[in-house]
Amino acid sequence: MNKIERLYNQLLKKHGPQGWWPVKGQYSVELKNRKKTSSEKFEIAVGAILTQNTSWKNAQKAIDALRTAKLLSKKAILSTPKAKLAGVIKSSGYHNQKAKKLKAFCAHNGKINREGLLSIWGIGPETADSILLYAYDVPVFVIDAYTKRLLKKLGWISGKESYGEVQEVFHKNLPRKASLFNEFHALIVAEMKK
Repeated sequence: MNKIERLYNQLLKKHGPQGWWPVKGQYSVELKNRKKTSSEKFEIAVGAILTQNTSWKNAQKAIDALRTAKLLSKKAILSTPKAKLAGVIKSSGYHNQKAKKLKAFCAHNGKINREGLLSIWGIGPETADSILLYAYDVPVFVIDAYTKRLLKKLGWISGKESYGEVQEVFHKNLPRKASLFNEFHALIVAEMKK
């Protein structure tokens, strides 16, 4: 067992299964063990965009506001004026930019893969990987500030590595399984938020 696998086992023992990603405001271990509906995938993608540079609590408020306003669909987002959409998602911060990002995502007619997602304005590697892992069960490890902070604290990285270099630490040392990457990333967040 390598050190990455040992870390996973320690975090799982300490925090237990996390049930990420929340859909309709609920965390559910069951969600990652079944095929998601298209509306669940869409909500996860919207959440990945709205949580950029803000807390999940604020992103969740914005998702709830979209749901209440009946705007939690591609068609509704595309047909809503940007200013109105921005007002609905205000709690997520950078709401004008995020309204533009949501519209760009909804207008995307290409494939939902890493290359396709990265071609959309406002979607970088972390957001693309979050969408792929949590919505589409693609085995790609999400690297966020919590992950970098933990690996630096453990002395496993210097903190100057690129997103891809840090991601390779996980890809090279773990079986490529979406359920494992999902749980591990969620456990890192649980550990670093305490």
